[in-house]
Amino acid sequence: MSAPTVPGRTAPSPAASAPHVRRREGRVRRPVLYLVASLGLLLMATPFLWMALSSFKTRQDLTASPPVWIPTRWTLGNFHALLAQLDMPRYFVNSLVVAVLVTVCNLLFCSMLGYALAKLDFTGRTKVFAVVLAALMVPGNLLILPLYVLMSGMNLIDSYAGLVLPFAASAFGVFLMRQFMQSVPDELLEAARIDGAGEWYIFWRIVLPLVKPALATLAIFTFLGSWNNFVWPLVATNDPGKYTLPVALATFANDPNRTVAGGNGMLMAGSLLVVLPVLAVFAVLQRHFTQGIATAGLK
Repeated sequence: MSAPTVPGRTAPSPAASAPHVRRREGRVRRPVLYLVASLGLLLMATPFLWMALSSFKTRQDLTASPPVWIPTRWTLGNFHALLAQLDMPRYFVNSLVVAVLVTVCNLLFCSMLGYALAKLDFTGRTKVFAVVLAALMVPGNLLILPLYVLMSGMNLIDSYAGLVLPFAASAFGVFLMRQFMQSVPDELLEAARIDGAGEWYIFWRIVLPLVKPALATLAIFTFLGSWNNFVWPLVATNDPGKYTLPVALATFANDPNRTVAGGNGMLMAGSLLVVLPVLAVFAVLQRHFTQGIATAGLK
């Protein structure tokens, strides 16, 4: 039996009540989503928080059972011991030089090739882009041996050039820049050409300012990958003076005298020093990075 209706009043239609149902569901789902996101954030941040706090702990706190989260006595002894035992300034400079050079080269070369694939009409453009897509499917570790043979033949082992040149451009960077530059209106470029602008002027003064979010995204990914790169610097450097921070810390972790020198506290302090520059770069480029991710999602 249907519910009785009050004379003079019409029953609400299902279409009219649908927005109210959606609002109620939204009020229920939103706290659940916030709770799940908070748990995920806590899960991802816990190792970093443990590392950061442990770098300021004493040896007693590091070996305490049960584990101590907050140091009972804050100390900078781990950092002092790390600087005394390892040539951290040299390793830091090596990592910074390599990461900055690799990032700058990728921003330049990947944007140039991306512009050519997106906006220039030349013979073989489709085939070149197919090669770029194929390169994305090749595992990076598969190229370690041929890259080492090539760099060794060019006498670039134990040099900054040997650490930078193999990663001066990436297939991912070319693909990313090409996809973003396709969104630049062709009419804008044609108007610039009619006014007498050359391709370099169009690329440098018109296209690049319009793809700043893509450049920021590529800069963060490239800097992060180069800064944390371990396998290639380990293979391409025999001179400890050319070690980067990850290689130096890994070498120290395998040192049998590590426990005597300072133990895990020094490793935690060194790991914190490795992470801080990446956090600084992300903080500077965060606005452009989030804008680039949002724009990529709209394509």
